[in-house]
Amino acid sequence: MYKKQLGFQKLICYLGVIAAALWFVYSLGMITDIYEALSPAIRDPSKLDKVRVPGAALYYEMQPFNSNLTYAGIAMILISCLLFVTNTHTRRRYYIANFFSVGVYSAASVALYVWAHQNLAFYTDKFLTTVDFEKLAKYAETMQYEYTTSTWLLDAHNYLGIFSIVVSIGLIANLIWKVALMRGERKLIEAGKEVA
Repeated sequence: MYKKQLGFQKLICYLGVIAAALWFVYSLGMITDIYEALSPAIRDPSKLDKVRVPGAALYYEMQPFNSNLTYAGIAMILISCLLFVTNTHTRRRYYIANFFSVGVYSAASVALYVWAHQNLAFYTDKFLTTVDFEKLAKYAETMQYEYTTSTWLLDAHNYLGIFSIVVSIGLIANLIWKVALMRGERKLIEAGKEVA
């Protein structure tokens, strides 16, 4: 039984690092479509009230959030390293540090998704409601560049968030499984001492 549990434990810890790294990679590419669609319509970034397409300033409005999401992705990678620093991926018995690392990782994953979702839902709505897509189409045709009005890159955070939460649930399920096995092992040892 311990073999299966240890295999699952190692797998879920590696998935934790992958989920954290994906948040970082996502933060680097999330704004690409908006950049390609809106940045050519901005004459001077210091004068965002004078843009060629209404709503184009959204690209610059999103920059602080995008930077914070990148930092959050780096923080998640560091937090996921806690799982390995505390040997959560290999340890047969769990100690307080293992419970701490699983708790911190799970809480951070959920908090990151909730925070990212609130912001990205706001920016997606703002993109769809404030950008004048007719003017954008005419401007792109005049300037001869391709763009998209799709928000799939912004919406992709939902899949990443679900993956992160599933990994967190896996870590917690592993923790419960581990505690049950540790209790069972303790009972067997105590029963063996009584017989001896």
